[in-house]
Amino acid sequence: MVSPTATNNDNNMAQVELIMPKMGESIIEATILRWAKNVGDRVEADETILEIATDKVDSEVPSPSAGVIAEIFFKENDVVPVGKAIAIIATEGETVAPKPSPAVKETAAAAPASNGHSNGSAASTLHAAPQQPAMAEAMTSTTAQGPAIEGRFYSPLVKNIAKAENISTAELERIPGSGQAGRVTKQDILAYVENRSSVGSPTPTPVTSHESPITKPAVSISGNVEIVEMDRMRKLIADHMVMSKHTSPHVTSFVEVDVTNLFNWRERNKSVFQKKYGEKITFTPIFVEAVAKAIGDFPMINISVDGNRIIVKKDINIGMATALPSGNLIVPVIKNANMMNLVGLTKSVNDLAGRARIGKLKPEEVQDGTFTLTNVGTFGNVMGTPIINQPQVAIMAVGAIRKKPAVVETEYGDLIAVRQMMFLSMSYDHRVVDGSLGGSFIRRVGDYLEQFDGKREV
Repeated sequence: MVSPTATNNDNNMAQVELIMPKMGESIIEATILRWAKNVGDRVEADETILEIATDKVDSEVPSPSAGVIAEIFFKENDVVPVGKAIAIIATEGETVAPKPSPAVKETAAAAPASNGHSNGSAASTLHAAPQQPAMAEAMTSTTAQGPAIEGRFYSPLVKNIAKAENISTAELERIPGSGQAGRVTKQDILAYVENRSSVGSPTPTPVTSHESPITKPAVSISGNVEIVEMDRMRKLIADHMVMSKHTSPHVTSFVEVDVTNLFNWRERNKSVFQKKYGEKITFTPIFVEAVAKAIGDFPMINISVDGNRIIVKKDINIGMATALPSGNLIVPVIKNANMMNLVGLTKSVNDLAGRARIGKLKPEEVQDGTFTLTNVGTFGNVMGTPIINQPQVAIMAVGAIRKKPAVVETEYGDLIAVRQMMFLSMSYDHRVVDGSLGGSFIRRVGDYLEQFDGKREV
């Protein structure tokens, strides 16, 4: 995970650069949550030096080698690009003179630099990039600074925020960027929006017929309210959900399935299964098995979109949305789910869900999902309209299993019987998944669940 770069200083003391690791194909930066070591501290190989966070997961960064922390380049809450050196480790026996560390030192200039930048702002609370206070101070005098930078890269999130705040392309090009090569980060544009609103917005750009400005409703705050600041994960989830709805036109299809056979099979065999394999079997691995089979039948549901290109994924990696004790959500991924039998799926589901709830997932365990399954039935809900987990193009929700009267076809004619029934709902990206594919896929999942062999060997 860490890519050390060895160098030698004038005293022939070998040094290793600690690099901000890349934790997924879509991850371009990470936030430093906490330094576990300071300048002058001794570290052993694989000992934790700091904790970092991305929009996917929190993770510990281990030391690539034994030595002494010689220098730290960033402080806590800084947002650092992937691949950038964040510390230097001296690996041979000379003593390192203690230096003020940005992880712990007090910055006397911080107070004056924050003029015009509210402590409760979304930008300052989410991540405080080192360049941001100066940028915020500069923007209090005018709404756009510096020459336009044409051709600059903007992430989808930055573009979505700009669209939501009615920021024109010309105005966006004048926002100072603190990212690599002057890239505008999320923190840059949020700080700009905050200060832009405090000094008065410029004349809005005329809106074309296919666009409409998004006006945020005013929030009335009286004395009989409690204001709760979102925690870091909730802010990231909120950003991800808004980005998904801006990116994909969502369509949701529903089917009702008779899961009596698999329900009764689990009831009969759950004790035997646990005794034989040491694992409790829930309905989730059975659902994952059916989804993986259906993806094999409809591989064009297992894709992502890159501009005008469709990326077809050969691996079937099923994410399972997991509620955390805090109320937040995380999506660990079962890799190559189609290659596992029911026992393997059960072990993976139980292991990932258990470690997710205690914050022990590894970065790679929440990456590279190609389809997501969420169980709204856990909360007693019969169906839902889930939001797509980008960059995937579909997400399926399974509802609560409930006894209902249903028509059963028999050789003696149709009968009404009490059956275990469940709704499946699937939201999909209508740019690339039409109703025929989406409807056929969810129906196929339902067919596999209804055809579950009630005499299946444990």
